Amino acid sequence: MRLKNRVALVTGAGSGIGKAAALLLAREGARIAALGRTEDELRRTVDQIKSDSGGAMPLVADISQPDEMRAAVERIADEWGRLDIVFANAGINGVWAPVEELEPGEWDKTLDVNLKGTFLTVKYAVPLLKKRGGSIIVTSSINGTRKFTSMGATAYSSSKAAQVAFTKMIALELAEHKIRANVICPGAIETSIEENTEKRDVESIAAPVEYPEGTVPLTKGEPGTSEQVAELVLFLASDAASHITGTEIWIDGAQSLLQG
Repeated sequence: MRLKNRVALVTGAGSGIGKAAALLLAREGARIAALGRTEDELRRTVDQIKSDSGGAMPLVADISQPDEMRAAVERIADEWGRLDIVFANAGINGVWAPVEELEPGEWDKTLDVNLKGTFLTVKYAVPLLKKRGGSIIVTSSINGTRKFTSMGATAYSSSKAAQVAFTKMIALELAEHKIRANVICPGAIETSIEENTEKRDVESIAAPVEYPEGTVPLTKGEPGTSEQVAELVLFLASDAASHITGTEIWIDGAQSLLQG
């Protein structure tokens, strides 16, 4: 029980990496504030945690909306009076298209959710984290950090690169309060995020590159799992990572080394 008596806020907790992390952190003793936009998904996550005798509550909120995020953190304070771990995981792929076809509103939506949403999650969580110290983990991506061949993903990759800079800045700013901040950069992971990606005319700007057979060298092309990413989140949330802050960690089976 590496996280016994601790409280964790997990955004995007209804599915994929967020759900896997919420379940694992709960098994290690943390009470989980499971935040997302889809109430049915969140309740399934919360019910699963409670069925294993864990503590959890659903928080329906849009991470890009200040009032909703402020209210969500206030509920955590009212219910549990503390916050030790923040996993700022929620995000979208958004629209991938040639830069001249990408609409300003499409750019804004991706940056609002991925970058502003991360900022708001951390901003409103920090006062609670300062009471005891804690750990912030941000989900970025190999795109925009070590891989730049996802043609058309300009907005997405820009938001992911910015998340790394943001995390390094807050790591230094919050260090005196014993708050650590690190960022994970997953590669191809089995989640449903691809189903919510709109791609337009990306074939017209595809880079003329042929990769060796298998895009993930460690697994001969097979994507990683949400559970594998959750194990990394657990490590960074736990005391085992007590001297690690301001660091990005790629979890991609060497995919970005091949394709970057």
